[in-house]
Order: sequence, then C-alpha cells, then structure tokens
Amino acid sequence: MDNKDAEFDAIIMFEQIRKVSEATYIENPLDADNLTRWAGALLELAQFHNEDPKLTVQEAITKLEEALLIDPKKHPAIWCLGNAYTTLAFLSPEETEAKFNFDLAAYFFKLAVEEHPDSETYQKSLEMTAKAPLLHAEVHRQGFGQQPLGGAGPSPASSSKVVKNSELKYDVMGWVILAIGVVAWVGYAKASAPISAHR
Repeated sequence: MDNKDAEFDAIIMFEQIRKVSEATYIENPLDADNLTRWAGALLELAQFHNEDPKLTVQEAITKLEEALLIDPKKHPAIWCLGNAYTTLAFLSPEETEAKFNFDLAAYFFKLAVEEHPDSETYQKSLEMTAKAPLLHAEVHRQGFGQQPLGGAGPSPASSSKVVKNSELKYDVMGWVILAIGVVAWVGYAKASAPISAHR
C-alpha cells in the first residue's frame, strides 16, 4: 500500500468517525466522550484539508470546549485541546499568534498532567510544548507556509526545498496528529464495544 492509498484510507476512516459522532451528537448532545472523539477526527482531517485547515482545527476546539463544559475534568479532552492549540500554532506563520497558541497548549497539557499525573503521554506533551516554539521558528524560517497562492508553482531551482519543507511539515503535523488519532481511535473503540450485562 503506497502513501496515497494510506492517506485515502485515513480520510475515509476519520470522515466515518466524524459522521458517526455527528449522528450520535444529535441523539445525545451531552456525551463528552463522543465530542472528544469527534474533535479527534476533525483534527486528523485537518491535515488533509487543502482549503483552510485552521477552520477544521477551530471546529475541533469548539467540540472539545463543549465536552469540557459537560465534564470539566475529562483529561483526554483536556489533552486533545492542548494538541489542537499546538496544531493551530504550527499552522500560523505569525510568531505572536503561534506563541499565544503554544501558551494555550502548554496550559491544557499542564491541566491534563494534573488530572492524570501517571500519563507519560501527557507529561511528554507538556515537555515537547516547551520546545515547540523553536521548532515553529525553524519550520517557518525554512519557508513552510510560504508557497505561492494561485496557480504559480515552485521553480525548478526551489523544487527540492519545497519537497524538504513539505516533508518537514508532514513530519511535525504527523506526530501531533498521530497522538490525537490514537486517542480518537481508542475512544471510538470504547464507544463501539458491545455492552455486556453484569450478573
């Protein structure tokens, strides 16, 4: 299976999770697990949207905030909100906006660690957030996010730089999104598990 097939399969899977979550929300808008799962799927889908992935990330943030209104101590939603703000920061070329989002991410990762101190994932996320602004500066210094608008493509001389920047973008976004995907998948699996009667 090549990358295009894997990407297509991921889009199909996360779009299906999004649709199921949307239908579940209509039946039960107070299901914080469902809202968290829905947001995780949206964050995954954001990496494939060519139009404006920031809008998809913002929608995920709205779902996570709604989940936290229902269950303020829901640490998976808190942690996922940290990931959403990290993603939003990397999507922003503006340093001030990125710093604001990294600060929000650190705040939510710290809350997640406080709620569930035994989670190595939460602790690692908090540690990595401290390094994220330097990585952001490097990514944007190398020209990520500065591709020309419209139909103009890269010149042959800059082609290898565009490929390198594109690979770096997918590496950074991939690790962030992978973590979110695992949370979404686990939540989806829990929600889809058959309920057994206790005797």
